[in-house]
Amino acid sequence: MTTGPRAVVSDARRIVVKVGSSSLTTAAGGIDPATVSRLVDVLAAARTRGAEVVLVSSGAIAAGLAPLGLKRRPRALAAQQAAASVGQGLLVHRYTEELARHGVVAGQVLLTLDDVTRRSHYRNAFSTLAKLLELGVLPIVNENDTVATNEIRFGDNDRLASLVAHLVHADLLVLLSDVDGLYDADPRQPGAALVPEVTSYAELEHVQIGRAGAAGVGTGGMQTKIEAARIATGAGIPVVLAAAGQAAAALAGDPVGTLFHATGRRRPTRLLWLAHATDPQGTLVLDAGAVRAVVERRASLLAAGITGVLGRFTAGDPVNLAGPDGAVVARGLVNFDADEVPQLLGRSSQDLKRDLGAAYEREVVHRDDLVLL
Repeated sequence: MTTGPRAVVSDARRIVVKVGSSSLTTAAGGIDPATVSRLVDVLAAARTRGAEVVLVSSGAIAAGLAPLGLKRRPRALAAQQAAASVGQGLLVHRYTEELARHGVVAGQVLLTLDDVTRRSHYRNAFSTLAKLLELGVLPIVNENDTVATNEIRFGDNDRLASLVAHLVHADLLVLLSDVDGLYDADPRQPGAALVPEVTSYAELEHVQIGRAGAAGVGTGGMQTKIEAARIATGAGIPVVLAAAGQAAAALAGDPVGTLFHATGRRRPTRLLWLAHATDPQGTLVLDAGAVRAVVERRASLLAAGITGVLGRFTAGDPVNLAGPDGAVVARGLVNFDADEVPQLLGRSSQDLKRDLGAAYEREVVHRDDLVLL
């Protein structure tokens, strides 16, 4: 049994493992069957020890390159979606065959950003994943690249993995990459040293973040992995970042890779996705008093403290809350449309009720729908 800091790894009973495209592909760009086989052996061994496992796997686009005669990841969105359409089935088929060797059933779960930002979708995704785990299935999660847009252009499965880890109430998130952990400088530079543990993100202020891979088939980098670790650890989930070839040792709690210790406690799901998985549709500019009320007293935002409004949004959309200097201090779900807000600026709730009706007396952003950034 592992003791010390890595006991949080070996003792984990529900684990989310994320593997990137560059760790799954051959030099030619297709999925490497031997790599998939070794990874599945490790995941099956973790299940044998009594852990539940969810796999977040990139690789759909990479798997579709060779069948389409493409030598590298295409830049055009339609071509990426076509490759994902061809490759996703091949990828899951490979996992399904390999898991069957261990008597394990695979279940495919394709998610888009909506599925982790809209509460009704989020609850449905949780119910599906929870039932799959209850039935002994190993869920294989990927972004739905065939229909997604922002995910392919800007997103990465590292962030998705951190949100899935929170979604399924995981005890551990393991990020498998093509580098063997976080280094204090670009690992290609002489003298760069592995950072074995991170207990506070203040420790990373002087770390030079290099890119994570150079295979040309993935979209992520070390920065996205650190951000994913920040999301998960801030919600109470420790994270291990290691090379895909170290997967067995990483899951066993051996001192490989970098262990990011949990820095916070589990947060309400709605606040986690609000902070990390939403794109603000506008900005409310607050006076100094409103900033203090929101930040220091965790109060709701009232119309009296708003001095300006930017962007186009409708009631229920996420918006940023910024101070007089433009610095964003919070994000929340707004209760009014953008074109309604100008008539509310600086006015008290009593005045609004008298002049506009009781519907305008409520908070512009309620404190239960607000998260500090």
